Amino acid sequence: MLRAYGPGCDGSVVDAKLTRIPDSATWVDLEEPTEEEEKLVEQCIRMDVPTEDEMSEIEPSSRLYEHRGALYMTVSVLVGVMDGNPRTAPISFVLTDNRLVTVRYATPKPLRAFAEHARRDAELVRDAPTALIRMLDAIIDRLADELEAVNADIEQISGSIFHNKMDERRIPAARLTALLTRIGRTQTLLTKIRYSAVSTMRMLSFLSGSPRTNEEASADLRHHLTSLTTDATSLGEHASFLTDHLQFLLDASLGLISIEQNAAMKLFSWAAVVFLPPTLIAGIFGMNFRYMPELNWHYGYPISMALMLASAIGPYLYFKRRGWI
Repeated sequence: MLRAYGPGCDGSVVDAKLTRIPDSATWVDLEEPTEEEEKLVEQCIRMDVPTEDEMSEIEPSSRLYEHRGALYMTVSVLVGVMDGNPRTAPISFVLTDNRLVTVRYATPKPLRAFAEHARRDAELVRDAPTALIRMLDAIIDRLADELEAVNADIEQISGSIFHNKMDERRIPAARLTALLTRIGRTQTLLTKIRYSAVSTMRMLSFLSGSPRTNEEASADLRHHLTSLTTDATSLGEHASFLTDHLQFLLDASLGLISIEQNAAMKLFSWAAVVFLPPTLIAGIFGMNFRYMPELNWHYGYPISMALMLASAIGPYLYFKRRGWI
Protein backbone atom coordinates (compact mmCIF):
# COMPACT_ATOMS: atom_id res chain seq x y z
CA MET A 1 0.00 0.00 0.00
CA LEU A 2 1.32 3.41 -1.00
CA ARG A 3 0.24 6.58 0.82
CA ALA A 4 1.42 10.15 0.35
CA TYR A 5 1.42 12.87 3.04
CA GLY A 6 2.20 16.53 2.87
CA PRO A 7 0.63 19.91 2.15
CA GLY A 8 -2.32 19.14 -0.09
CA CYS A 9 -2.02 15.36 0.48
CA ASP A 10 -4.37 13.75 2.96
CA GLY A 11 -2.64 10.38 3.19
CA SER A 12 -4.96 8.65 0.77
CA VAL A 13 -3.83 5.59 -1.15
CA VAL A 14 -1.89 6.35 -4.32
CA ASP A 15 -2.64 4.14 -7.30
CA ALA A 16 0.51 2.33 -8.37
CA LYS A 17 -0.60 2.67 -12.03
CA LEU A 18 -0.04 6.42 -11.91
CA THR A 19 3.10 7.83 -13.47
CA ARG A 20 4.03 10.11 -10.59
CA ILE A 21 3.47 10.92 -6.94
CA PRO A 22 2.04 14.40 -6.11
CA ASP A 23 4.81 16.98 -6.00
CA SER A 24 3.53 18.31 -2.67
CA ALA A 25 4.02 14.94 -0.96
CA THR A 26 6.87 15.17 1.55
CA TRP A 27 6.33 11.75 3.14
CA VAL A 28 5.70 8.62 1.08
CA ASP A 29 4.73 5.60 3.17
CA LEU A 30 5.12 2.12 1.68
CA GLU A 31 3.33 -0.55 3.71
CA GLU A 32 4.00 -4.07 2.41
CA PRO A 33 4.62 -2.58 -1.04
CA THR A 34 4.01 -4.42 -4.26
CA GLU A 35 6.56 -4.47 -7.06
CA GLU A 36 4.59 -1.83 -8.98
CA GLU A 37 4.50 0.50 -5.97
CA GLU A 38 8.24 0.13 -5.42
CA LYS A 39 8.93 0.96 -9.07
CA LEU A 40 6.69 4.04 -8.90
CA VAL A 41 8.51 5.38 -5.83
CA GLU A 42 11.93 4.62 -7.27
CA GLN A 43 10.97 6.42 -10.45
CA CYS A 44 9.82 9.50 -8.54
CA ILE A 45 12.71 9.79 -6.09
CA ARG A 46 15.30 8.38 -8.52
CA MET A 47 16.61 6.17 -5.73
CA ASP A 48 16.41 2.49 -4.92
CA VAL A 49 13.94 1.37 -2.27
CA PRO A 50 15.23 -1.19 0.28
CA THR A 51 13.81 -4.68 -0.08
CA GLU A 52 12.51 -6.76 2.82
CA ASP A 53 15.67 -8.87 2.82
CA GLU A 54 17.89 -5.79 2.91
CA MET A 55 15.88 -4.39 5.81
CA SER A 56 16.48 -7.57 7.81
CA GLU A 57 20.26 -7.16 7.75
CA ILE A 58 21.69 -6.62 11.22
CA GLU A 59 25.05 -5.09 10.31
CA PRO A 60 25.14 -1.32 10.95
CA SER A 61 26.82 -0.79 7.58
CA SER A 62 23.82 -2.41 5.86
CA ARG A 63 21.28 -0.49 7.90
CA LEU A 64 22.83 2.97 7.95
CA TYR A 65 24.50 4.35 4.85
CA GLU A 66 24.47 7.19 2.32
CA HIS A 67 24.01 6.64 -1.38
CA ARG A 68 23.96 9.35 -4.04
CA GLY A 69 23.10 12.04 -1.53
CA ALA A 70 20.22 10.09 0.07
CA LEU A 71 20.35 8.73 3.61
CA TYR A 72 19.24 5.12 4.05
CA MET A 73 18.39 4.28 7.67
CA THR A 74 16.73 1.18 9.09
CA VAL A 75 15.53 1.09 12.69
CA SER A 76 13.92 -1.74 14.67
CA VAL A 77 10.58 -0.59 16.10
CA LEU A 78 8.61 -2.28 18.87
CA VAL A 79 5.35 -3.89 17.71
CA GLY A 80 2.83 -6.44 18.98
CA VAL A 81 2.69 -5.30 22.62
CA MET A 82 -1.09 -4.98 22.68
CA ASP A 83 -1.41 -8.47 21.17
CA GLY A 84 0.73 -10.00 23.90
CA ASN A 85 3.46 -10.89 21.40
CA PRO A 86 6.10 -8.13 21.64
CA ARG A 87 8.70 -8.14 18.88
CA THR A 88 10.69 -5.72 16.78
CA ALA A 89 10.10 -5.01 13.11
CA PRO A 90 12.51 -3.15 10.80
CA ILE A 91 11.39 0.13 9.23
CA SER A 92 13.54 1.78 6.58
CA PHE A 93 13.76 5.54 6.11
CA VAL A 94 15.06 7.01 2.86
CA LEU A 95 15.70 10.74 3.25
CA THR A 96 16.25 12.64 0.02
CA ASP A 97 16.42 16.37 -0.62
CA ASN A 98 12.67 16.89 -0.64
CA ARG A 99 11.06 13.58 0.36
CA LEU A 100 11.02 11.02 3.12
CA VAL A 101 10.16 7.46 2.12
CA THR A 102 9.34 4.82 4.72
CA VAL A 103 9.27 1.13 3.89
CA ARG A 104 7.71 -1.25 6.38
CA TYR A 105 6.08 -4.65 6.66
CA ALA A 106 4.44 -3.99 10.02
CA THR A 107 2.29 -1.21 11.47
CA PRO A 108 3.67 -0.10 14.84
CA LYS A 109 1.44 2.04 16.99
CA PRO A 110 3.57 5.25 16.88
CA LEU A 111 3.56 5.31 13.06
CA ARG A 112 -0.15 4.66 12.95
CA ALA A 113 -0.76 7.51 15.41
CA PHE A 114 1.61 9.83 13.56
CA ALA A 115 -0.13 9.13 10.26
CA GLU A 116 -3.46 10.08 11.82
CA HIS A 117 -2.01 13.33 13.13
CA ALA A 118 -0.41 14.08 9.75
CA ARG A 119 -3.80 13.79 8.07
CA ARG A 120 -5.20 16.45 10.38
CA ASP A 121 -2.16 18.70 10.62
CA ALA A 122 -0.06 19.09 7.47
CA GLU A 123 2.46 21.16 9.46
CA LEU A 124 3.87 17.90 10.86
CA VAL A 125 5.01 16.92 7.36
CA ARG A 126 5.78 20.36 5.90
CA ASP A 127 9.16 19.01 4.79
CA ALA A 128 11.00 15.71 4.85
CA PRO A 129 13.35 16.40 7.84
CA THR A 130 10.45 17.61 9.96
CA ALA A 131 8.44 14.48 9.15
CA LEU A 132 11.41 12.29 10.08
CA ILE A 133 12.07 14.07 13.39
CA ARG A 134 8.38 13.97 14.36
CA MET A 135 8.21 10.29 13.51
CA LEU A 136 11.29 9.43 15.57
CA ASP A 137 9.86 11.49 18.42
CA ALA A 138 6.68 9.39 18.29
CA ILE A 139 8.70 6.16 18.33
CA ILE A 140 10.72 7.27 21.36
CA ASP A 141 7.59 8.44 23.18
CA ARG A 142 6.05 5.03 22.62
CA LEU A 143 9.12 3.33 24.12
CA ALA A 144 8.85 5.63 27.15
CA ASP A 145 5.19 4.69 27.62
CA GLU A 146 6.02 0.99 27.46
CA LEU A 147 8.81 1.43 30.01
CA GLU A 148 6.37 3.12 32.38
CA ALA A 149 3.98 0.18 31.99
CA VAL A 150 6.81 -2.29 32.61
CA ASN A 151 7.87 -0.35 35.71
CA ALA A 152 4.32 -0.57 37.10
CA ASP A 153 4.23 -4.30 36.35
CA ILE A 154 7.55 -4.83 38.13
CA GLU A 155 6.22 -2.98 41.18
CA GLN A 156 3.27 -5.39 41.32
CA ILE A 157 5.60 -8.37 41.02
CA SER A 158 7.77 -6.98 43.82
CA GLY A 159 4.71 -6.46 46.02
CA SER A 160 3.58 -10.06 45.58
CA ILE A 161 7.06 -11.45 46.35
CA PHE A 162 7.83 -9.24 49.36
CA HIS A 163 4.36 -9.17 50.90
CA ASN A 164 4.07 -7.97 54.51
CA LYS A 165 2.14 -11.08 55.57
CA MET A 166 4.10 -14.30 55.80
CA ASP A 167 1.24 -16.42 54.47
CA GLU A 168 0.96 -14.22 51.37
CA ARG A 169 4.62 -14.86 50.57
CA ARG A 170 4.09 -18.60 50.33
CA ILE A 171 4.13 -19.65 46.70
CA PRO A 172 1.94 -22.61 45.70
CA ALA A 173 2.78 -24.41 42.49
CA ALA A 174 0.09 -22.71 40.38
CA ARG A 175 0.98 -19.26 41.68
CA LEU A 176 4.67 -19.98 41.22
CA THR A 177 4.12 -20.91 37.58
CA ALA A 178 2.13 -17.74 36.98
CA LEU A 179 4.77 -15.60 38.72
CA LEU A 180 7.71 -17.01 36.78
CA THR A 181 5.75 -16.74 33.53
CA ARG A 182 4.97 -13.09 34.29
CA ILE A 183 8.62 -12.36 35.05
CA GLY A 184 9.69 -14.08 31.83
CA ARG A 185 7.22 -12.16 29.66
CA THR A 186 8.22 -8.88 31.29
CA GLN A 187 11.88 -9.67 30.65
CA THR A 188 11.09 -10.43 27.01
CA LEU A 189 9.33 -7.09 26.61
CA LEU A 190 12.23 -5.27 28.26
CA THR A 191 14.67 -6.95 25.90
CA LYS A 192 12.68 -5.79 22.88
CA ILE A 193 12.45 -2.25 24.28
CA ARG A 194 16.21 -2.11 24.86
CA TYR A 195 16.91 -3.45 21.37
CA SER A 196 14.61 -0.85 19.82
CA ALA A 197 16.18 1.93 21.91
CA VAL A 198 19.71 0.92 20.88
CA SER A 199 18.68 0.71 17.23
CA THR A 200 17.11 4.17 17.45
CA MET A 201 20.24 5.61 19.09
CA ARG A 202 22.39 4.23 16.27
CA MET A 203 20.15 5.84 13.70
CA LEU A 204 20.17 9.18 15.53
CA SER A 205 23.95 9.05 15.81
CA PHE A 206 24.29 8.34 12.09
CA LEU A 207 21.83 11.09 11.23
CA SER A 208 23.61 13.59 13.48
CA GLY A 209 26.93 12.87 11.78
CA SER A 210 25.65 13.17 8.22
CA PRO A 211 26.83 16.15 6.13
CA ARG A 212 23.26 17.27 5.55
CA THR A 213 22.60 17.62 9.26
CA ASN A 214 25.74 19.64 9.82
CA GLU A 215 24.85 22.29 7.26
CA GLU A 216 24.41 25.80 8.58
CA ALA A 217 20.73 25.83 7.65
CA SER A 218 20.09 22.66 9.72
CA ALA A 219 20.71 24.14 13.17
CA ASP A 220 17.13 23.48 14.27
CA LEU A 221 17.39 19.90 13.02
CA ARG A 222 20.58 19.36 15.02
CA HIS A 223 18.89 20.70 18.14
CA HIS A 224 16.02 18.22 17.79
CA LEU A 225 18.41 15.36 17.10
CA THR A 226 20.41 16.17 20.24
CA SER A 227 17.23 16.16 22.31
CA LEU A 228 16.06 12.87 20.82
CA THR A 229 19.47 11.28 21.36
CA THR A 230 19.40 12.30 25.02
CA ASP A 231 15.91 10.84 25.42
CA ALA A 232 16.83 7.57 23.69
CA THR A 233 19.97 7.22 25.82
CA SER A 234 17.96 7.78 29.00
CA LEU A 235 15.44 5.16 27.93
CA GLY A 236 18.23 2.65 27.31
CA GLU A 237 19.72 3.29 30.74
CA HIS A 238 16.31 3.05 32.40
CA ALA A 239 15.61 -0.22 30.59
CA SER A 240 18.95 -1.59 31.85
CA PHE A 241 18.02 -0.58 35.41
CA LEU A 242 14.64 -2.31 35.14
CA THR A 243 16.33 -5.41 33.74
CA ASP A 244 18.64 -5.58 36.76
CA HIS A 245 15.69 -5.04 39.10
CA LEU A 246 13.73 -7.79 37.38
CA GLN A 247 16.71 -10.15 37.66
CA PHE A 248 16.80 -9.41 41.40
CA LEU A 249 13.10 -10.25 41.68
CA LEU A 250 13.67 -13.49 39.80
CA ASP A 251 16.50 -14.42 42.18
CA ALA A 252 14.31 -13.47 45.16
CA SER A 253 11.40 -15.60 43.96
CA LEU A 254 13.73 -18.56 43.40
CA GLY A 255 15.16 -17.94 46.88
CA LEU A 256 11.68 -18.09 48.39
CA ILE A 257 11.10 -21.35 46.54
CA SER A 258 14.29 -22.76 48.06
CA ILE A 259 13.20 -21.62 51.52
CA GLU A 260 9.83 -23.34 51.09
CA GLN A 261 11.53 -26.52 49.94
CA ASN A 262 14.02 -26.44 52.80
CA ALA A 263 11.22 -25.85 55.28
CA ALA A 264 9.33 -28.85 53.95
CA MET A 265 12.44 -31.05 54.10
CA LYS A 266 13.17 -29.77 57.61
CA LEU A 267 9.68 -30.75 58.72
CA PHE A 268 10.11 -34.25 57.39
CA SER A 269 13.58 -34.50 58.97
CA TRP A 270 12.58 -33.63 62.52
CA ALA A 271 9.37 -35.65 62.21
CA ALA A 272 11.47 -38.69 61.26
CA VAL A 273 13.80 -38.13 64.24
CA VAL A 274 10.87 -37.66 66.65
CA PHE A 275 9.05 -40.79 65.57
CA LEU A 276 12.12 -43.01 65.17
CA PRO A 277 12.51 -43.98 68.88
CA PRO A 278 8.80 -44.88 69.31
CA THR A 279 9.02 -46.93 66.15
CA LEU A 280 12.09 -48.71 67.49
CA ILE A 281 10.40 -49.47 70.81
CA ALA A 282 7.24 -50.66 69.10
CA GLY A 283 9.34 -52.86 66.84
CA ILE A 284 11.13 -54.46 69.77
CA PHE A 285 8.05 -55.10 71.87
CA GLY A 286 6.04 -56.11 68.86
CA MET A 287 8.19 -59.21 68.32
CA ASN A 288 6.44 -62.44 69.28
CA PHE A 289 9.30 -64.77 70.14
CA ARG A 290 8.27 -67.61 72.47
CA TYR A 291 10.88 -66.96 75.13
CA MET A 292 10.62 -63.20 75.44
CA PRO A 293 10.64 -62.29 79.17
CA GLU A 294 8.41 -59.25 78.63
CA LEU A 295 5.50 -61.35 77.30
CA ASN A 296 4.32 -62.08 80.84
CA TRP A 297 4.53 -58.53 82.16
CA HIS A 298 1.21 -57.49 83.60
CA TYR A 299 1.82 -53.80 82.90
CA GLY A 300 3.94 -54.30 79.79
CA TYR A 301 1.54 -52.59 77.42
CA PRO A 302 1.10 -49.28 79.34
CA ILE A 303 4.83 -49.22 80.11
CA SER A 304 5.72 -49.57 76.42
CA MET A 305 3.17 -46.90 75.46
CA ALA A 306 4.56 -44.51 78.05
CA LEU A 307 8.09 -45.25 76.92
CA MET A 308 7.19 -44.54 73.26
CA LEU A 309 5.45 -41.30 74.21
CA ALA A 310 8.42 -40.14 76.27
CA SER A 311 10.88 -41.03 73.52
CA ALA A 312 8.85 -38.89 71.07
CA ILE A 313 8.33 -35.89 73.38
CA GLY A 314 11.99 -35.78 74.43
CA PRO A 315 13.50 -35.05 70.96
CA TYR A 316 10.64 -32.65 70.16
CA LEU A 317 11.31 -30.56 73.28
CA TYR A 318 15.04 -30.61 72.55
CA PHE A 319 14.53 -29.34 68.99
CA LYS A 320 12.09 -26.73 70.26
CA ARG A 321 14.54 -25.43 72.81
CA ARG A 322 17.31 -25.15 70.21
CA GLY A 323 14.98 -23.23 67.89
CA TRP A 324 15.19 -25.76 65.09
CA ILE A 325 11.43 -26.05 64.80
